Amino acid sequence: MIKEFCAENYTSIPLAISRGANRIELCDNLAVGGTTPSTGVIEEALSYAGEKEVPVMTIIRPRGGDFVYNDIELKIMHTDLIEAKKLGTDGVVTGCLTPSGWLDEEALELLIETAEGLQITFHMAFDSIPEERQFAAIDWLVEHGVERILTHGGTAGTPIEDNFAHLKKLIAYANNRLIILPGGGVSDKNAEQVAKELGVTEVHGTKIIPLD
Repeated sequence: MIKEFCAENYTSIPLAISRGANRIELCDNLAVGGTTPSTGVIEEALSYAGEKEVPVMTIIRPRGGDFVYNDIELKIMHTDLIEAKKLGTDGVVTGCLTPSGWLDEEALELLIETAEGLQITFHMAFDSIPEERQFAAIDWLVEHGVERILTHGGTAGTPIEDNFAHLKKLIAYANNRLIILPGGGVSDKNAEQVAKELGVTEVHGTKIIPLD
């Protein structure tokens, strides 16, 4: 099972890897759900994780709050993605929406094109898409080469177990065309149960590895 550890900065990465994290999502500012880390943090994380053969997925998100970005914010994301790619990140984690709650197709096409050659994860912005449109969103993301979707399957803060029914629908609809990556409330305590119940081989969280 792939345990993707959501890391804030570099600090916990060596311990997390030593305890079984086999992929890293690299963020800053987890209090707001994660923003793009600094160049120095990306460089050191890649250097350490690379020696351990653990892939690093760098979040590209300019601020907390919603996922509707203006032109300046998109320019920032584009530059940050180019820099993370130059540094050698294995993948990027991003997501952009329109005010109506649909995918910002134009913004995503630019970022996806820029990320060519990298793994791409669409992050929990997915959970802000109305449920009835999430299936069409999966189709669009598949068509554009996105590798996985990180989702809680429901409203943030709800126990992930409450969202199993919807997550199962998403997984069945994706049908191995991309990976549905459950996160938000997945920890070392329930990761095995979540994976077994949903029939997935990848799980994500800040507490997916016991660090104390």
